[in-house]
Amino acid sequence: MPLGIVMRRTPGVTRWAAWAWKAVAVLPGAGPAAWRVLRQEGDVTEYHAATMTLELHGAETESYLHGLSAQVPSVYAVFRRTGAGECPLEAVLVTASPYEAQDYEDNGEDIVEKIPMPEGLIAWVRDFAEAYHTEEEFKKRRRDRVKVDAHVDGIGDPRIAQQRDIYRSPTLRRKGRMQ
Repeated sequence: MPLGIVMRRTPGVTRWAAWAWKAVAVLPGAGPAAWRVLRQEGDVTEYHAATMTLELHGAETESYLHGLSAQVPSVYAVFRRTGAGECPLEAVLVTASPYEAQDYEDNGEDIVEKIPMPEGLIAWVRDFAEAYHTEEEFKKRRRDRVKVDAHVDGIGDPRIAQQRDIYRSPTLRRKGRMQ
């Protein structure tokens, strides 16, 4: 589904940042746009920054259901700084998966904006997740019964030639002599 991303530009509150940018809304079914001005009131301007395709995958239904169960169901828009021109951000991705958004937040270079979902988009994502979600049965791993620490032959690997001053514990007695 194509989603238009609405960005709001407000004056910065410090001398180091001239402008503050925030994603405030999505427009489901929007056409193509490249930083088209939607509304302007004084120093505050809202732009239709970009239109990205929201893709849903059957393998991520658990993530979608987790996002829908939040107090405010949201989509996540990922931006990268370009530093060029009046609009210094480039839209990279829009996703309904909070897990995927977390992956982009972890790299520290991308900006991830959380945007509330409109009612129609909530219904669309919920219908998809319910249609393709299958519960995975929890399987507890069991450890092998082999005791790898039961026999200690000393320090070092006997297959490797070693210096004489390296300590090696004596091995078992065989035929009346120590090895």
